[in-house]
Amino acid sequence: MEHDNSRLIILASGSPRRRELLSLLGLPFEVMVSDADESTPPGLPPEEIVRMLALRKAEAALHAAGERNALIIGSDTIVMLGDKVLGKPVDQQDSRHMLRMLQGKTHQVYTGVACMGTEGRTMVEHRVTSVTIREMSEEDITAYIATGEPADKAGSYGIQGLGATLVERIDGCYFNVVGLPLSLLGNMLSSFGISVLGRQGAH
Repeated sequence: MEHDNSRLIILASGSPRRRELLSLLGLPFEVMVSDADESTPPGLPPEEIVRMLALRKAEAALHAAGERNALIIGSDTIVMLGDKVLGKPVDQQDSRHMLRMLQGKTHQVYTGVACMGTEGRTMVEHRVTSVTIREMSEEDITAYIATGEPADKAGSYGIQGLGATLVERIDGCYFNVVGLPLSLLGNMLSSFGISVLGRQGAH
């Protein structure tokens, strides 16, 4: 008997990129978008920001999950350039400003992951990846913004899309930059008794 197959996995995120990444693991899951408050106190270190927000998203979905035997996954990603947090751009002008700041420099991407079981167990971890963006001309920046890709991305670029052409170097987990570090998540799931590799071909 594979008791793990009865456990529902819920992804507490509306991000299509996180949905795609979780799908790679071959585990059945539901998506439950939480309307968690994403404000944080000023002065928090980046790893605490992403851990706090990942946990908050998971907690919001946990209440909605009710009595079901579920494991909730919450995640949050931020881009840091020095001590500055770069979120999603508010408009094209903001995108241009961010891309000008990032070009020719190395920045850090932090992703927090929270796993919460309806039985009351919680685990929160994070990963950091360094990304170097190549030097760009104003024409490059204008052309990239015109694609529409930067509009909903922290830091105004998407490494899994055309933004890959801007990335000169990456140190760390690639999937962390997309929004869900799969090696970290696999380890966390196994601590909850869910073996990703062991589930392959089980259904």
